[in-house]
Amino acid sequence: MSNGAIVSMTVKEAGNRFATTEPDREGTARNAKSTGPGAAAVTATTGTPERYDQLLSRIVERPNMQQAYRRVVQNRGAAGVDGMSVAELKDYLVKNWLRIRDLLLTGRYVPQAIRGVQIPKPTGGVRQLGIPTAVDRLIQQAIHQVLCPIFDPTFSEHSYGFRPGRSAHQAVSQARQYVADGYRFVVDMDLEKFFDRVNHDILMSRLMRRIADKQLLLLIRRYLQAGILQNGTLSERKEGTPQGGPLSPLLSNILLDDLDKELERRGHRFCRYADDCNIYVKSKQAGERVLQSLTRYLKNKLKLTVNPAKSAVDRPWKRKFLGYSMTCEKRPRLRVAPESVKKFTKNIKELFRRGRGRRIDATIAGVNPKLTGWINYFILAEVKNVFEELDGWLRRRFRNLIWRQWKKPFRRQRGLIERGIAPDRAWKSSVNGRGAWWNSGASHMNEAFPKRYFDYLGLVSLLDVKLNQFIMSGTAGYGTVRPVV
Repeated sequence: MSNGAIVSMTVKEAGNRFATTEPDREGTARNAKSTGPGAAAVTATTGTPERYDQLLSRIVERPNMQQAYRRVVQNRGAAGVDGMSVAELKDYLVKNWLRIRDLLLTGRYVPQAIRGVQIPKPTGGVRQLGIPTAVDRLIQQAIHQVLCPIFDPTFSEHSYGFRPGRSAHQAVSQARQYVADGYRFVVDMDLEKFFDRVNHDILMSRLMRRIADKQLLLLIRRYLQAGILQNGTLSERKEGTPQGGPLSPLLSNILLDDLDKELERRGHRFCRYADDCNIYVKSKQAGERVLQSLTRYLKNKLKLTVNPAKSAVDRPWKRKFLGYSMTCEKRPRLRVAPESVKKFTKNIKELFRRGRGRRIDATIAGVNPKLTGWINYFILAEVKNVFEELDGWLRRRFRNLIWRQWKKPFRRQRGLIERGIAPDRAWKSSVNGRGAWWNSGASHMNEAFPKRYFDYLGLVSLLDVKLNQFIMSGTAGYGTVRPVV
């Protein structure tokens, strides 16, 4: 479509270009396919085929913007500093898209500030998130869809984070293979506040290696420098790419690709997922040398700092990687890291606190999505005991909830009798003077509310799901499963 044809488009047509009738099934922006509108039409600058020009005009083309709009709507997300929700985005674009498009093409578009949000980390401290406005998320998503096919093919095979066709599961499986091959020490390297410390000048220099479109480079620089509004205070940003925008994951991979190439040049076995990087070596001494040299490299070349408190050289089964750990056998098996179990139980406890005044089946309906998502992520775990223990712990939490809801001894006696407990035993149990948690683990509650009761109500069983996955995959090593109540 020519520029003249686009400019002459009516306001109604501008709104229709963002309408969507079917959900986008290609995934989120972080794992979008590397093919799409704007990718195939990119033209290379004469004489320098590695650098691409006229990208901004491709970004605002109708097919690319339609795909970006569907992706933003599908991902939903909170409102930015302007308070506009994703549901309100279409009406806003109907009235304002032609003006926004003109500002983008003429280099006059200035992104709004991002809304700063801090969330606690499981290991302590806080993680800084930056939530762009709905309009800026749309533009960032459109940029991502054009830049990803340009940069992603040049990335290392050992980079797994936020890339099309790659996942955390692949990274974890590769890490296990390195250990099985005899590399039984890991350099667990943690970058200190990586997303908050990215040097803008260094990042822009990496972008300029492939991008010759000055207008697009200016727009990306403005996104990097957009202020952050937090607690009513607007702060300037001179470094960092706060997590929360569709463009941040790609920019982080572009910057850390230098690290990947350096590790490949040195011949190391490594896996990197965003700022989580593990290098596998054969001795602790070698690991110490690698950690020291990479610390210097990152500081001098990329202006990034390795966190000495969280980085270490140790056995892989004593560290965690993307929520997983592994056993110390010659052919190691993957297991759920203890820190991941602790984080999971903490989140589930919060759901139970909200469910004290609700029906049990309503609480189960709220818990099940969390259980399903958790077990799907840890589908690779080959050690079953954690699923068995969590299964029993979950049912005990429900029995604890039931006991608390009964409140009075007479109500507890009646409830136990209704569930098949003898009257004398029911009365003694209801007045035993013990707390709710003790009673939830006692025999009278286990007999009154066995596993089949919760199965009937539809509670997801982590152990049953895991065993079904084991049977379907044919994986060996689980052994005999004892019954759990």
